[in-house]
Amino acid sequence: MKYFLSILFVLVLVGIGYGFYLKPENDASADLFIGLSMVALFFVLMPVFIYHRWKNKNVKDYMLNKENIEKMRDYKKDKNL
Repeated sequence: MKYFLSILFVLVLVGIGYGFYLKPENDASADLFIGLSMVALFFVLMPVFIYHRWKNKNVKDYMLNKENIEKMRDYKKDKNL
């Protein structure tokens, strides 16, 4: 998964760079490359990246509830001693 994300990120950057390289010569195809790269960035790369980073995490550990607030207070009290 890590390699897939890296390769996809590089391909998106190359597509955007190639689009800006073509911009002075052919405006329509340059906009197409830039637009498709942005679509791939936001609708493919970002969801896959978010899934990859959160797949083994427990969301309840990051929620602000009464139990976690008490843990933070206890940690702060222990730190001050």
